[in-house]
Amino acid sequence: MNDLLPDAVERWQRIEGVARAVLAAYGYREIRFPVVEKTELFARSIGSLTDIVEKEMYTFEDSNHESLTLRPEGTAGCVRAGIENGLLHNQVQRFWYGGPMFRHERPQKGRYRQFHQIGVEAFGMEGPDVDVEQILMCVRLWRALGVDGLTLQINSLGTPAARAAYRKVLVRYLETRRAELDADSLRRLDKNPLRILDSKNPAMQDVIAGAPELAAHLDDESRAHFAQLRALLDGAGVRYEVNPRLVRGLDYYTRTVFEWASERLGAQSAVCAGGRYDGLVELLGGRPAPAAGFALGLERLVELLSPPAGAPANAPQVYLALIGTSVVEPGLKLAESLRDLGLRVECNCGGGSLTAQIKRADRSGARFALLLGQEEHEQHAVAVKDLRAGAGQELVGLAAVGDYLRRKLA
Repeated sequence: MNDLLPDAVERWQRIEGVARAVLAAYGYREIRFPVVEKTELFARSIGSLTDIVEKEMYTFEDSNHESLTLRPEGTAGCVRAGIENGLLHNQVQRFWYGGPMFRHERPQKGRYRQFHQIGVEAFGMEGPDVDVEQILMCVRLWRALGVDGLTLQINSLGTPAARAAYRKVLVRYLETRRAELDADSLRRLDKNPLRILDSKNPAMQDVIAGAPELAAHLDDESRAHFAQLRALLDGAGVRYEVNPRLVRGLDYYTRTVFEWASERLGAQSAVCAGGRYDGLVELLGGRPAPAAGFALGLERLVELLSPPAGAPANAPQVYLALIGTSVVEPGLKLAESLRDLGLRVECNCGGGSLTAQIKRADRSGARFALLLGQEEHEQHAVAVKDLRAGAGQELVGLAAVGDYLRRKLA
């Protein structure tokens, strides 16, 4: 788990602000739900035999001997909140959320035990049009952020029944090559064999390449859904690659799955991933409702953004230097009056020489330093120094300094 320092937070805030605007443009509204949920929620939704549930969840027992878990992802909590509050039955809903998720994974670049996501969930729409709309929403977000070089991979997992039939075929094939399977694949063989197709182990790639493809075992309805999805993406001019080995690590996915990735991120290349989960609402106790969504990883997206040039985005516009204890009280009042006008003002606190305060003003990123000493106070004025122009300073009356600064900063 890692800290986010002020310089990094500004990039996060930029992503969050842009995302909020893009999601609103598509009719998505924010929903917030707890960081802690009953463990059963994730075991049922994600799948009790997945790596997340078996090895990665932060689970503990509370004082009432109830098993609770820090959320490892957001979809299950969003669905639970929708069911409990009567938001999903016979309704079309578009929600988004953001915040920390938790998985006990081996920390590495782009993968932390506390990580942050922005998630998007849509309910009540069964056609591929909403799948495509969500992909287009990603395209718009990348463009608004200035992120390029992302590639889109898509696949269809079909219905649970079709996937179960394929599972048997896949296991028969893998048994013929058991001697070539690594330890992770051997463990998954009996529990979750589709995850073997997602292995990044170079030694496993020949085995994976020879595996039967899920596409050959899809039901007719899923084939038609995927064909229409591809036609809509083609019509929208979205470039993509069909990856028959893309399976995702969560049991609840059905039909469409997709992933945006970047070669600039190394092994942890996925920036955003999602798909359909048409059976999850019913699985968690609600009336059947089709659903689709995705989540993007903020840590990985931040890696793709260049640090902002120049002063921090929220740097003060004005630094008020107070020379002597006698001007502290009027100085604090002056700072408040400037903030009332909408200016960002950092007021020097803790004393210090004029030279030290000017250095602080320069490091703050402010454009102007205001110098208030006893002499200026007696003249009902303040000395204004443009820190970025290298010019001298100008004496401005207190009554006029607000308008003076706003005019200069316009």
